[in-house]
Amino acid sequence: MAFARKDTGKWREEIPGARWFKADLHIHTVDDLQGGRAKFPAGLNGPPGAAETLAAYARKFLQNAVANEVQVLGITPHSPRVGSGAETSAVWRIVDEWNSGVDDDGKPFREKIYAVFPGFEPSLNQGRSGLHLLFLFDPEMGRDLYLKAFETLMGGISPWRDKQLQNSMHSAGDAFHDLREFRKRECAQNKYGKKSWHYIVLAPHIDNEKGLLGAQKTQVLQVFQHNEVAGLELGDQKLPRDSLQNRPWLKDGMAQHRQAFFHGSDAYTVQGIGNRYTWFKLASPRIEALRQAFIASDSRIRIAYEKADGGGLIALRNPPDVTVNKRPWLKSVKITGGASFFGGKDRKNSTTTFRLSPDLTCVIGGSMTGKSTFLDGLRRHVTAPLPQDGKLEEQVKLRGDERFLSGSPEVELDCPGRDRTASAHERWPAVFFTQNELQRLTQEPRAVEDILARLVADETVGIKNREKRLVGLDEELNRAAKHLAKLDEDVADAEQAFERARGASKELVAFADAGIGDLHLISRHHQHWLEFSKAIKELIGDLHPLIDTMEALDKPEVGDSLAGVLGDVEIGKSAEIVRAHWEVAFKQLRLAYDELKAMDNSAKSSASAVGVKEQIVRTKLDRRLADQGFDGARIQEFQALNSQAALLGSHEANFEQVCEKRRRAENSFDALIEERQTLVQKQRVAFHRVSEVVRKEFDERISVRRIDEGERKPLDDFLRALKQSGITRWWGEVKDELRPGPDRLLMSLKAKRLSDFGMSSRVQATFKECLTQSKQRQLAAIRCPDRYIIELRMDDGRYRRLDELSGGQRVSVLLSLLLETKDDRPLVIDQPEDELDNRFLFDTVLPALKRLKGCRQIIVATHNANIVVNGDADQVIQLEATANRGQVACVGAIEEPSVRDAIVRTVDGGDEAFRLRRMKYGF
Repeated sequence: MAFARKDTGKWREEIPGARWFKADLHIHTVDDLQGGRAKFPAGLNGPPGAAETLAAYARKFLQNAVANEVQVLGITPHSPRVGSGAETSAVWRIVDEWNSGVDDDGKPFREKIYAVFPGFEPSLNQGRSGLHLLFLFDPEMGRDLYLKAFETLMGGISPWRDKQLQNSMHSAGDAFHDLREFRKRECAQNKYGKKSWHYIVLAPHIDNEKGLLGAQKTQVLQVFQHNEVAGLELGDQKLPRDSLQNRPWLKDGMAQHRQAFFHGSDAYTVQGIGNRYTWFKLASPRIEALRQAFIASDSRIRIAYEKADGGGLIALRNPPDVTVNKRPWLKSVKITGGASFFGGKDRKNSTTTFRLSPDLTCVIGGSMTGKSTFLDGLRRHVTAPLPQDGKLEEQVKLRGDERFLSGSPEVELDCPGRDRTASAHERWPAVFFTQNELQRLTQEPRAVEDILARLVADETVGIKNREKRLVGLDEELNRAAKHLAKLDEDVADAEQAFERARGASKELVAFADAGIGDLHLISRHHQHWLEFSKAIKELIGDLHPLIDTMEALDKPEVGDSLAGVLGDVEIGKSAEIVRAHWEVAFKQLRLAYDELKAMDNSAKSSASAVGVKEQIVRTKLDRRLADQGFDGARIQEFQALNSQAALLGSHEANFEQVCEKRRRAENSFDALIEERQTLVQKQRVAFHRVSEVVRKEFDERISVRRIDEGERKPLDDFLRALKQSGITRWWGEVKDELRPGPDRLLMSLKAKRLSDFGMSSRVQATFKECLTQSKQRQLAAIRCPDRYIIELRMDDGRYRRLDELSGGQRVSVLLSLLLETKDDRPLVIDQPEDELDNRFLFDTVLPALKRLKGCRQIIVATHNANIVVNGDADQVIQLEATANRGQVACVGAIEEPSVRDAIVRTVDGGDEAFRLRRMKYGF
């Protein structure tokens, strides 16, 4: 019975390129009823081998897989059929139902389940109790060959006898040989006209008695064809490290044969499907894609579980599937019309669509095909930050604005799960690096520290918040230092005024006997009468226009004729009442006016009388002072002192107030300094933890070293602003390791130990003279941030700083750190290989790139085949272009022949170049 696959574009439309799937590759069926463990679902009755029963069972099987969100199924019973006839194979009934059947909601099963691989789990004649292996096939082989393959492996032995599983006649080695020959023979005959099919071998429950390691023990690598097995199934409660513990030989063997661990349910009922599963990344629903996943397990397989606090396993908190973890990603870009390099020019309002993987997309193409134009155009469209280097910034603007966005084309971004009303950069917060930008960033300490800050997710928020607060504190302290300098001036002025008033008051004691107290008393009394008289005049001035307005007021009247018209006697009475009130008010105003005039006259008289008395007292005082020997000039000085002494109280209060204001400001300044010091220490501790992660993650090949207060420019600017040649010369000549930070410099100044930093006595004197109280506060307000130096361990074991490495090594280290960060923002890099060190690429960059699969979207434009092929690109976009217009020539995953051909032509130099390299290497 042939199999004709009914394909669907649903999966590729949903997520372009290779994508993640939940896979359970170890599921039994009711074909194993004879063993007693397999069971039909509740409510499903009928003869086990009847077509209706198997059809209903197949639907229940698939519906339970859908309910448990399992999208790739490996069906592996011990027996491939429940009865004696081929039509009684539950496995194949499930395959047919998946391929052609429709679920109760009207949707085809093949749009809910990506792949179904028919298979079986024979017990081979190996070890003391037999050896179980899983064999999975492409359904293209058809039902008859599927059943025939099982019979070939069993050597004519029935899988069951009295509910007991029987071993095959063949050992595992014989089974592998016979199956290879069987496939060659049947595919060559191709008698059904079907496509070629493939198979894969997996080792289930490896530690059980009938599992690979349980049956073969540690001799498995010597006595077993280990290379025939693609994957090893973990125990339900085990992770890879548990199975590798104390088994270095197994780790070496798996590395040599490119094998990987996986979890499967080993379910005997439909309810158990997916009780254990594994995340697989597949680009097609074929065995070849599954084989590729095991070979490239570091980028295409994720164990779906992690240790819980109690020690058991729980599902991954951050699974790789982008439809589950909701990380930001760009699914497609459509450029239509305008004069865009991708949307217009040759063909008016044409559209170019870029479909991108949520993981790694590689954009390839010859020179001038638009790779950089595409990435820089995206950068401009989403308004992402531009390069700090001016030249690179202009290049990005040129390509983005004059080629990608020329003529204002319509640009449509599809960012699944993001708010469509948000800005483009909020929906897709990508981090961009154009050509050579990584190389320039290695010279930017802040950029390096930003990358380090994002390496450990638990530290990132704290580091960022503290850095933001530290910058704010620097600004606050700078303002506070300036404010305190102003308060110092205010205190000095207030103190001077207070001292003048206090001195004047002391000198006035000599005048007390002359009657100065009587003069002060009568002078104040005279001043009071003058002020009172002035106030009365102002009231009279305010009242006079009011009287005039009141007098001219047109009052309502009701004559006989109007009363007749109104017919209302009360209104006439109201007018009379209003007039009566007016007369009273007007009379009172006039009376008040007259009283105020009289009061003014009395006040004038009183003020004049007191003034006369004041003059008499002053004259007597002058005579007494003259009798004591004071001349006219001294008497005038007395009068000035008298004025100053009169302000003594206010000057004293002002002086105390300004001093208190400065004291509070100093306390606030000291509190800010203390807060900043605390934050600096916390920041150092956090970066130390990050440094330890870097050391561990990179196996000590990369280290991070802190230079306390390593950014010296703030202090350098301060010292040069003193404009003292001796200080400037000393600062320029002192060795880096002896250069103090602001805090140490200030402490040494106060402790008189400036010589510790190589400062001569003459320079010390100048420095002390320059460092006034205000300057000392300015110095205290300065913060020289710590600097973190990245170092690479060389072949001789020594570490070398990033700025001492070659350009390629610097870019490789920085790129590795970028890829190791726990930042989930999309990362876009244009041709990182321009200065990339290939050895470091293989040792560090590519492994990090693969570990990021399922964590972060990465888009790379490249000419480097290693990034595309060994980086295991999930989507490859090949660009072609004329002089005026670029287009997507080919797109898809590496598994597709057309994409492989495009890679060979574009980044590998073509078939002949590839063949010549193989010949030269002697492969």
